[in-house]
Amino acid sequence: METSEIIKKVRKIEIKTRGLSSNIFAGQYHSAFKGRGMAFSEVREYQFGDDVRDIDWNVTARFHRPYVKVFEEERELTVMLLIDVSGSLDFGTQKQMKRDMVTEIAATLAFSAIQNNDKIGVIFFSDKIEKYIPPKKGRKHILYIIREMLDFKPESTRTDIKQAIEFLSSVQKRRTTAFILSDFYVRSNFQQSLQIANRKHDVVAIQVYDQRARELPDVGLMKVVDAETGYEQYVDTSSKKLRQAYQKYWLTRQAQLQETFNKSNVDNVSIATNDDFVKSLLLLFKQRS
Repeated sequence: METSEIIKKVRKIEIKTRGLSSNIFAGQYHSAFKGRGMAFSEVREYQFGDDVRDIDWNVTARFHRPYVKVFEEERELTVMLLIDVSGSLDFGTQKQMKRDMVTEIAATLAFSAIQNNDKIGVIFFSDKIEKYIPPKKGRKHILYIIREMLDFKPESTRTDIKQAIEFLSSVQKRRTTAFILSDFYVRSNFQQSLQIANRKHDVVAIQVYDQRARELPDVGLMKVVDAETGYEQYVDTSSKKLRQAYQKYWLTRQAQLQETFNKSNVDNVSIATNDDFVKSLLLLFKQRS
């Protein structure tokens, strides 16, 4: 992509997503994600009514009288965007490509974060960590992130969400709000890694999918290609039995994915490429508030 074209696209995305985060998401984002973490502040002597679970036993032993840890609400969050850049995102039969919608959602979240004075960082992943952008503040930093999302060329086409989640836990020592943006087109189980990460961080899953992923059109013989493996085959979409089997596969896969999120206690939302992602995000924020 030419530099001038990238600049135009960045500006277009900034105008749209910055406006959304300013006019629509400001209050909802704050109430849904702000101040959910508690940071250690100091120790003081135990007072009647203090929770015994807050006793600092090391300090208590040193001074031979009880001391408790004092915590305060964190005034600033670190937000991490785990963005899937695998080959399956380069697909779209409706309004736009899955990758385009992921970019818009990520940009909207990023602008909402900096309006809240939060830091924002990114992990681009396929079946490996493609790129890590450490959390920072400011419009300049977000525009750099958007440019990367538009022009980034991953080395791999496959997906491994488990590795991305484990990388998050290794680089972010303090509690972080992490959004996983993916179509969750995966073949490996990542539930255990997700459960462990969500105990330490606040993980939110945002699935972007195309309508054709859930139902095949009746258009006769059609060539289909797996964007991650390159495997090709022809399918006869005029077969009602085939279309029903395909839809059943989609529903089963979605049920398994939802079970993973439920068992991991992870808030999540699924958004089709022809949906209004604003409504979906607002609903997600409202459920968390």
